[in-house]
Parts: sequence; C-alpha cells; structure tokens
Amino acid sequence: MGPLSAPPRTQRITWKGLLLTASLLHFWNPPTTAQVKIEAQPPKVSEGKDVLLLVHNLPQNLAAYIWYEGQMMDIHHYITSYVVDDQTIVYGPAYSGRETVYSNASLLIQNVTGEDAGSYTLQIIKRGDGIRGATGHFTFTLYPKLPNPYIIINNLNPMENKDVLAFTCEPKSENHTYRWWLNGRRLPISPRVRRPIKNRTLILPSVTRNEKGPYECEIRDRYGGIRSDPVTLNVLYGPDLPSIYPSVGYYRSGEKLYLSCSADSNPPAEYSWTINGKFQQSGQKLFIPQITTKHSGLYACSVRNSATGKESSKSITVKVIGKWIPASLAIGF
Repeated sequence: MGPLSAPPRTQRITWKGLLLTASLLHFWNPPTTAQVKIEAQPPKVSEGKDVLLLVHNLPQNLAAYIWYEGQMMDIHHYITSYVVDDQTIVYGPAYSGRETVYSNASLLIQNVTGEDAGSYTLQIIKRGDGIRGATGHFTFTLYPKLPNPYIIINNLNPMENKDVLAFTCEPKSENHTYRWWLNGRRLPISPRVRRPIKNRTLILPSVTRNEKGPYECEIRDRYGGIRSDPVTLNVLYGPDLPSIYPSVGYYRSGEKLYLSCSADSNPPAEYSWTINGKFQQSGQKLFIPQITTKHSGLYACSVRNSATGKESSKSITVKVIGKWIPASLAIGF
C-alpha cells in the first residue's frame, strides 16, 4: 500500500491533548469544497485483514487533521489526530490500538473486526486566511471471513487404473462455491471427472501416476476465495516391463559379464535373476567376473511389486564364444 511511515512522536489523550482537540474543533468551519476523497485499499475487506483508508486531494497549508469513528465529530468518537508543525500524534477515546495515522492523512486499521465496519470521518484543519476545515466521509463494509478449507479423501494410496477416489472439500457451506486445483492449475470439467454436490465433492473413477497431485480445493464467495493446503497422492503402480542393460548378448570367454535391470514401479520393485530357468540371485544387478562358454543361455530379470501384486519379466540370450586366437598362432595347430 506504500503509505509514509508514521511519525515517531505519539501520545495518549491527555488534558493537553483535550485542549488541543478542543482548539481544533473551535476553529473548524463547514467545508466550502468537497475535494477530499477517501478510498479503501483493498476495497473489499474480510475479517482479520488490514484496510488502509487512503486520502486523496489533500489540501495545502495543513495545520492538523483528525480521524473520527462514525460521522459525529466529538470527543467520544475521536480516534487520533496529527499535528503537522511538530509531527505529534494524539490518541483519543475511540483508539483501539490497531489504528496507525500517517503524515499523508491516511489511516491504517489492522486486523479488522465486525465492530470496525461503518463510517469514518476525516476532519482537515487548514491555516492561512483564517483557519478553515474540510471533511471527507467514508463507509466500508466488512465481509464475512471465509473458512479455511481442507480436503478429506477416501484413499491416499490408490492403485493405478483401479481404485475410485472421492475428494471432499470441508467445511460444508450453503453460501459458498467450490473449485478444485491440480498441480497449481484449475481442474477443468471433463467426462472422466464427476463433481456432484455443487462441486464440493470430486470423484475420479480411476487415477494414473501422473495425477498424484498436489490437489487443492478452494472455497469462494463473490469477493474472492481461499485455498486448502495441498494433498498429494501416493499412487501405487507397476512394475512396468523391465529393461536390461546392456542388451548386447555376445561375449568372449574370460570377459566380465555385468547386467543391470530396471523397471518403473511404486513402491520400488523386487528383482531376481534366472539363467536357463534356474534361480541365480536376487537384486537389480547381475555380475559374473569371468564368464565361460558354460554361461551361455537365457538370462531373465523378473520384477515384482508386493503392493500391487503384479509381476513382469524381460530376458536376453547370452552367447559366450571361446577366446580369440590370432591367425599367425593358429597355423601350427
């Protein structure tokens, strides 16, 4: 909002302050012009938020200005005043401790409540050709504070393409509308997604790994909205068809054989290896330090997800040939 900082010299209302206020009121005359304008920033205020009553068209040659609660300019409705010459702030009986007056005549009200809604009057005291006054009236309305939404979901660990998910945005309200957000973007209406009960409930007939979230629900009224904390799903899926690296299956006797198997899965898959149908070892990697022709055969990697109960496998053929002998050495054989 960018108002000027409040001057440091402040005081509660005292007899001196009462005399100051009385003298200012004594010299006040009805306004001759209506140039002063007061604007609320933001224009729509919810309970618990701050509002700045910003003053426009402030006249020159100011001596002081006074803020009142309501439209009665008397000592009982006196909030605070600012004296230009010595930059003194005086607080009155209507001061709640949440008001801050600035040198540009604007008034900040923090953490507004229902009791703050209503009219505010600014009295401006000018010096010069006899002290004259000008007033500006303003009324702001306090709108009900939106409740903090939260999401209830029937299953935080759904299985991919299987489980039906139901999200519910709480609390229930007949006076508000609801919106849903996925990955920070508003969830569009589609035939696959059902949203009964005035959009308060979101139903997904199935979910994929790419739809884990985060999900947010928003409660809205005609003045704005507030979103819930994000909820991210733990989608169980896989294992997908595994891949074996390297896929080349030709080796010479005496070489090292190193194979690695991987498959996309949540939670991570369990791995095992077989050679020609016989169990060799568990684990994602298979290593034979010195391979021989006896190691030729069908190498299979099997993967299993204990959470989904699904299994998958991939195999390659490994062929091991004898050591290469240079032709010059083989002549004598």
